[in-house]
Amino acid sequence: MPKRILQGVVVSDKMDKTVVVRVERRVMHPLYKKFIRRSKKYHAHDENNSFKAGDWVRIEECRPISKNKNWVVLSEPVA
Repeated sequence: MPKRILQGVVVSDKMDKTVVVRVERRVMHPLYKKFIRRSKKYHAHDENNSFKAGDWVRIEECRPISKNKNWVVLSEPVA
């Protein structure tokens, strides 16, 4: 089964080797049929502490690294 890859913005880099990435998605409201934005935050593993808050990154699903970390940051940032 392929690993999921999501794209989002780093909102926190205060932890060691971990960044918090906010991923936004657009969903249609069931009654009003208008697109609204929903966001979710993921903890992702950043081995070299190379990403800072505000960077656009891609994260990939991986094995559990800790209680909350199941994602790893891919090496290249998104432009």
